[in-house]
Order: sequence, then C-alpha cells, then structure tokens
Amino acid sequence: MATIKSLNKWANAHTYYPLDLLRVALGVFLFMKGVDFMSNQAQLAEVIKPFQNMPGGMGILHYVAPAHFVGGFLIVIGLLTRWAVIAQLPILIGAVLVNFLGEMNLNNLLVASVTLLVCIFFVFYGSGKHSSDYYLKMQK
Repeated sequence: MATIKSLNKWANAHTYYPLDLLRVALGVFLFMKGVDFMSNQAQLAEVIKPFQNMPGGMGILHYVAPAHFVGGFLIVIGLLTRWAVIAQLPILIGAVLVNFLGEMNLNNLLVASVTLLVCIFFVFYGSGKHSSDYYLKMQK
C-alpha cells in the first residue's frame, strides 16, 4: 500500500495534459477494440485460434471483449485505472504471442506491443491528477 501511495504522489506531482490525453486515447482504443470484438465474433475467434486447444480456450474468448469494453471505459474516465490496466495485460501479452504462435502479422504485432508498453507505463503512473480517482480522493 505504501508503494501505491508513493507512486500516486509522484504521478500527481508530475502530471501533464499529454499523459492524460494518452490515457484517454488508450481507453478509447481499448473500448473500440472491445466493441469491435463484440460485433465481429468471427474475427475474435480467428485471433484466438492458436489458443483454441489450450485449457480454458473458450474462457479466453469470453474474457477479451468484455475486459476491453469495461476496462477501456474505466481508463477513459480514470477510475480504477491500475486495476483496469492490469486486467488488460494478459490479453495484450496474448496478442503479442498470437503473432509468434499463429500467423505473423507485423501491423498487429506493432499495435499490440505499443499498447502493452503504454499499459505497463500506466500500471506505474496510475490515472494522474485529471481523473475520477483523483477527484474522489480529494472529496474526503
């Protein structure tokens, strides 16, 4: 808990609008990916195909779209940002691995890798000063 408090203090002291815009852009991107996966389940099934024979393969299919959908919304408003980003990490690691286990698609690998790196950054940075988390914390 002390580590999270020290990370929050550092993030609030070093908050910048471009980082908040990056957080919102990440959330919108993940939200749109969730909507895309929900509306095009054949595409999601094709992406998950390399993990199909693994135990829990069908669970992956039911985890990805809602996690992107809900997590993206939470990241946009800055509520429970670290938890929402942590929920995205297994999906993004899997998205990077899909390119090595299945058919290599350089564009998808690049998008998944950049998104993974931005998510790892926000695990440490948090939601920042311009977020619902900060607003709710100041209401005490």
